[in-house]
Amino acid sequence: MDQPPLKTLDTSPTPPVTEADLHAYVDRQLPSARHLQVEQYLQDHPEERARVQDWQQQNARLREMLAPVMDEPLPMGLPLRPPHSALPWRSLAAGSLVAVVSAGAAWSIRGAVDAHAMQVAMAGQPAAHTPPSAKPQLLPANGSALSGFAQRAAIAHVVYSPDVRRPVEIGAEQEQALVTWLTKRIGTKVQPPPLNALGYRLMGGRLLPGDSGPVAQFMYETEAGLRLTLYVTREVTTQNDVQFKFGQDGPVNVFYWVENHLGYAISAGADRAELMRVSQAVYQHLQQD
Repeated sequence: MDQPPLKTLDTSPTPPVTEADLHAYVDRQLPSARHLQVEQYLQDHPEERARVQDWQQQNARLREMLAPVMDEPLPMGLPLRPPHSALPWRSLAAGSLVAVVSAGAAWSIRGAVDAHAMQVAMAGQPAAHTPPSAKPQLLPANGSALSGFAQRAAIAHVVYSPDVRRPVEIGAEQEQALVTWLTKRIGTKVQPPPLNALGYRLMGGRLLPGDSGPVAQFMYETEAGLRLTLYVTREVTTQNDVQFKFGQDGPVNVFYWVENHLGYAISAGADRAELMRVSQAVYQHLQQD
């Protein structure tokens, strides 16, 4: 009797656990397989487990507070059936239109929201997450004004680098999962270069919305607490422009360039010489890939 063929085991890497996964776990919306993966992740990450437990306690308190409402009788004037519509397609068309307009508006105003966050974060503030001991030397306003992906990189740096609890979406302990996830979402290989020799350890990274598609941000930190971000995007207008360009936006200094249809921007509160040193190291690493 012929033996049935054996199924090939799925050797695909486990997708990284994101903030959305944690919320879905608390709300019991995950499939059973993903639920087990998140449970294992929480066992290995006590800080995240504590956050999830806080959310679960909040849900329990809300249920306890609102449970009596479930036992209240319905108001007598409340219609139990929706009125019949002679033209149900109008409701469907209106719903579709609202969904399309809402999605487009949400993507379009993201830049405006980030720009507002940039202005708020920069108003009278020192360089992002720079302790007094680091003493970065900010350059005078001799850098060119930023625009395009370089400006978006500066905004993303100001918005996320000061975050104490969750500056990155996926930590460096899941670097391979992070690389696989970002590569899949962006559509080209993206990988954080090692900068330990320069005194910067990788903290992790996140996926961000760009002007017309997703972009990647990697974050690094020195022992003194100075944070630096590398922004990688496909939203460029030229194939190659490997000349390093320098620009400033408030306390943020940015070195950026374009190569092989990808834009790279390094942002920090460090001075121009330090950013040039890091940019050259990143560029050399990219040439080896």
